[in-house]
Amino acid sequence: MANTAPKRRIVLLGATGSIGENTLKVVAAHRDRLELVGIAAHGRHARLAEIAREFGVRHVALYDDKSFAAAKSSGAFPAGTKFYGGLAGLTELATLAEADTVLVAVVGTAGLQPALAAIAAKKTIALASKELLVMAGKFVMAAARASGSALLPVDSEHNAVFQCLEGHRASDVRRIVLTASGGAFRDWPLERLATATPVDALKHPNWAMGPKITVDSATLANKGLELIEAQWLFGLRAEQCQAVLHAQSIVHCLVEFSDGSMLTQLCPPSMTFPIQHALLHPHRAPSSTVSALNLEKIFSLDFRPVEAARYPLLGLAQAAMATGGTAPAIYNAANEVAVAEFLAGRAPFLAISQTVEQVLARVPSTEPTTLDAVFAADAEARAHAAAFLHTAR
Repeated sequence: MANTAPKRRIVLLGATGSIGENTLKVVAAHRDRLELVGIAAHGRHARLAEIAREFGVRHVALYDDKSFAAAKSSGAFPAGTKFYGGLAGLTELATLAEADTVLVAVVGTAGLQPALAAIAAKKTIALASKELLVMAGKFVMAAARASGSALLPVDSEHNAVFQCLEGHRASDVRRIVLTASGGAFRDWPLERLATATPVDALKHPNWAMGPKITVDSATLANKGLELIEAQWLFGLRAEQCQAVLHAQSIVHCLVEFSDGSMLTQLCPPSMTFPIQHALLHPHRAPSSTVSALNLEKIFSLDFRPVEAARYPLLGLAQAAMATGGTAPAIYNAANEVAVAEFLAGRAPFLAISQTVEQVLARVPSTEPTTLDAVFAADAEARAHAAAFLHTAR
């Protein structure tokens, strides 16, 4: 049957990261349905030029000032390319008139202002940057309600919940359960964690992702952040958001309803599945990037509870959810600082959870009335985390 859906015109913020590269695979496989009209990166201008040439993109943004200047003078981009620089450039790109969908895959807080601008411009948001809702869920969701802008989750677990909830009343949901692979140290003896190195942590058993999120998978901080994001996306209470270990990364969520029945979503552990679903929603198309599950092959699906001693960061995230206010932002900021120090070889693996616990205890949570209050809590948490790690060396 011929495709009758209008072509989606996409701005991709974070084109050179792992989400961006998987998005390019999806767009390349569905050029009759998807068109890339704008791309942005932090600083990898050479790769951005390759993408611009391959997909015929004329609108290009670079967050880093030096990379922006280098890109403009490189001669590597197609003739007629319009360049956008810095945070203001990302924000302008996110509101591009010819775009209808903005995929936000920017690491950290740099995507917040562009995302809010895109929401105000009534764009559809395909959301892959969980930090935006962790830090500023109150403001992002309020802006989306005010503009009518749709937020379509790209994280595999949230996209799975989204699919399971379609056609069901929110009041009928008892709880959602996000699955976690357990990361690189799922089966390590607990005493061995003290000697874990960045090289060890980056050996994820199932997923190919960036360094920071791979470490977060090893600590389950990533799952903690996802629970916080899920609370905002789906309008749930903290106690309705739970997690379970699932080694195969085939089941991505379970949704339990008030009658005790559960729905789940299964697909191979590839980000192309949730990205394609979000970009084509509410339509579907064959996946030509990764083979579907073959049920003729014998495989098992295992689940087990999360060990609190192995993954203290999950419990700390749930405590931050229950506290509310700026506590999730404080959790996120402290974790980012600690992970960066661990990846740089300046802090041991166990210092990550210790840092987050200390910072949550020292920085009080308040109910923010402005985004500036959120940023202030973020900055204070980062300063405390850096100070704790310095004295712990």
